[in-house]
Amino acid sequence: MLERSTAHLAVIATAAAAVGFSAPGAAVSAPAPGAAAPPAQIGQWGIDLGSRDLSVKPGDDFYRYADGHWLDTHEIPPDRSRWGAFDELQERSLQQLRGILEALPEDATPGSNIRKLRDFYGAYLDTDAVERAGLTPARAGLEAIAAARTHEDIGRLMERAELRLTAPVEFRTAPDEKDPDRYMVTITQSGLGLPDRDYYLKDEPVYRELRARYAAHIERLLKLAAEDDAAQAARSIVELETQIATAHWPRAKRRERDLTYNPHTREELTTFAPGFPWPALLSGAELEAQPRFIVRESDAVQALGVMFRKVPVERWRTYLAYHYLEGNADVLPKAFDDEVFDFYGRTLHGQQQQRARWKRAVRAVDQGLGEAAGELYVQRYFPPASKQKMLELVENLRAAYRRRIEHLPWMSAATRKVARVKLAAFHPKIGYPDKWRDYSALEVSPGDAFGNAARAAAFDWQRQLKRLGGPTDRGEWGMTPQTINAYYNPTFNEVVFPAAILQPPFFDPDADAAVNYGGVGGVIGHEMGHGFDDQGAKSDARGVLREWWQPQDEQAFHQRVDRLAAQYDGYEALPGLHINGRLTLGENIGDLGGVSVANEAYHLSLHGAPAPVLDGLTGEQRFFLSWAQVWREKQRDEDLRSQVTSNPHSPAKYRVNGVVRNIDAWYAAFNARPADKLYLPPQERVRIW
Repeated sequence: MLERSTAHLAVIATAAAAVGFSAPGAAVSAPAPGAAAPPAQIGQWGIDLGSRDLSVKPGDDFYRYADGHWLDTHEIPPDRSRWGAFDELQERSLQQLRGILEALPEDATPGSNIRKLRDFYGAYLDTDAVERAGLTPARAGLEAIAAARTHEDIGRLMERAELRLTAPVEFRTAPDEKDPDRYMVTITQSGLGLPDRDYYLKDEPVYRELRARYAAHIERLLKLAAEDDAAQAARSIVELETQIATAHWPRAKRRERDLTYNPHTREELTTFAPGFPWPALLSGAELEAQPRFIVRESDAVQALGVMFRKVPVERWRTYLAYHYLEGNADVLPKAFDDEVFDFYGRTLHGQQQQRARWKRAVRAVDQGLGEAAGELYVQRYFPPASKQKMLELVENLRAAYRRRIEHLPWMSAATRKVARVKLAAFHPKIGYPDKWRDYSALEVSPGDAFGNAARAAAFDWQRQLKRLGGPTDRGEWGMTPQTINAYYNPTFNEVVFPAAILQPPFFDPDADAAVNYGGVGGVIGHEMGHGFDDQGAKSDARGVLREWWQPQDEQAFHQRVDRLAAQYDGYEALPGLHINGRLTLGENIGDLGGVSVANEAYHLSLHGAPAPVLDGLTGEQRFFLSWAQVWREKQRDEDLRSQVTSNPHSPAKYRVNGVVRNIDAWYAAFNARPADKLYLPPQERVRIW
């Protein structure tokens, strides 16, 4: 995956088109034969030359050389914690969907997707109705929590989907990693209100201050709900979450797929983690009949079970009440919404002001009716020509990967054979799903924002439950078409590129080939590279989690990736805060392998002809500039701290500098010399794929 957002402030970029528009791409016409191609949307051939800081030597700081002027002349909008290419596309998409949602016909057929989109969006925007309702919509949930008298009662409550609660353990459904043709239910650690266990356990002043401010936020939110002793309740919740954090696995350990596949029958759960009242938890989640589960963090779940039983019920009631209010604050009166933003937006991420209500309404639509909006989006904004061009790029990247696998000096013939089969089996999904999700069972009511959110959460969980026991749906997508992102799914061995990311600066059919290969080509290579990163490489061509590497090849591979992890460990994102090379390893392998393979694919696309020189820049230079400009970004320190602590993606600067300094072609393109700050001697450059 290219980018991940924080749980509380994720803004999924969305866009859609007006009802009645033609099929995808019908409004886009090809140029007449012999006509000059239109200019690229960025510059004449796809690079923003004005973005560069020519006072900086490329070999000293390539990120600054490529993006320095842009960084100096752009400010982060007050409603954002970061601003860059992703965010610009998100903002554009938000505007597109706003226009279309607000133009949906009032007389749309009741029960239709169009009517549901209109009513869902309209209800979220109707803040007068939200204020009039007050806490009334939340009363049933709060009363159910207050009525809990036993740990069994708490267990049933915390797994009810419509309550949208944070709880110590969480159930999810997914294809079985060792049998991808069937679905499985996983049990994973959860339960924290702060981004990561480190926020509770580290003793540096910045984390102590954040914990104090978190407690103050909890106190204020509970006071809004008339909690009798909100200060004591807040202290209790922070102490409780600190206990949960102590049990949690670090995020880097959670990446280890061999460690997170631990099957148990329903009956075995009771002896495996006897502290949890499993029949109650399974009843709350409607999983009483599920025969088998995969526990991800085994000893953490066991420790959480012990803690769950020891903590008195009244403390769990307070904990659940807070998380119920926090998780639903956006559809409660403004005082609740503002308080949650003040902590999660302003304090944790440095965001200066709350997003406009309409922007958050778009996000809510994407979360509740994402594919219904996506169907409209592709009708307007995704021409078939873009899909065909992307498929061509994917095949060129596949060919480049094949060449590199064939010539790897450290891989044996036996492992190489399986790797070739896996590469050939890669399945690309471009733009949008072939079959759209059926929302007929989702009830949407005008003027009921709270109820709509609860019903959407329950609908999605019911959708997941219904597929248990049946064959996996390999046509299903894990992102909506309007998402500015991409991903690799190791269990299906598929690479997925939503329609919304296939626009400048990532992709432009009118841009120079070097620019497209450096932009979306790097994205394609990155996602394909996840199939061969330190975790994705553990699945075979069918997506089965199994050992298929020869021992000596696995050892040679890990020698290389260990060196890459050590490089990133040395990068200091903020004073005293270093990147975690293990946490970010998979994404860094994806970046390095993706750019390396995309560069080779670019040269293959030239069919032996020399690359043109445009505005004094060679093809190689344009290629690397394109990758750098994809990642130009300004970020607030608070958000950067959260990313480095809890996110598997390296900060933007190191997704550029950390990659190019390991690629020989970059040294030749920009004449990087031993005296330059980014220079690595050839023997220290990491070459994996």
